[in-house]
Amino acid sequence: MIHTARSRTADILRPAVPPAIIALAAIILLRFPPAQHSFYPRCPIHELFHLQCPGCGATQALAALLHGHFAEAMHFNALVTLLLPFAAAYGIISYYHMLQRKTLRWPRPSPAVIYTGLAVAAVFTAIRNLPLHSF
Repeated sequence: MIHTARSRTADILRPAVPPAIIALAAIILLRFPPAQHSFYPRCPIHELFHLQCPGCGATQALAALLHGHFAEAMHFNALVTLLLPFAAAYGIISYYHMLQRKTLRWPRPSPAVIYTGLAVAAVFTAIRNLPLHSF
């Protein structure tokens, strides 16, 4: 009888946990803006070399998007802002598979996709670290 109660609880909680985590993260970003609070992690590359890595500004970009400021999000991190719809689509598909109790598998991109992604990240990093007056 205990096993049945646990199973029912798990069946109820399983679909609720991912949206709850996303909602909690959104609430934290809305309530505690990254520019005003120091508990968000700092980028070690930026701290050591004073260069922006491909992920620098991602948290601020997400906070700006939550406030509806697309241009500001692009300013903070254009790469994350433009890739967010693809990440959201993948998350929705994975969530649907989880609800269907299908096996979740890590994506297996081809080497061409991996190298293209690395090249885009490298070019993005190089361009965002150029001096503003070089154009």
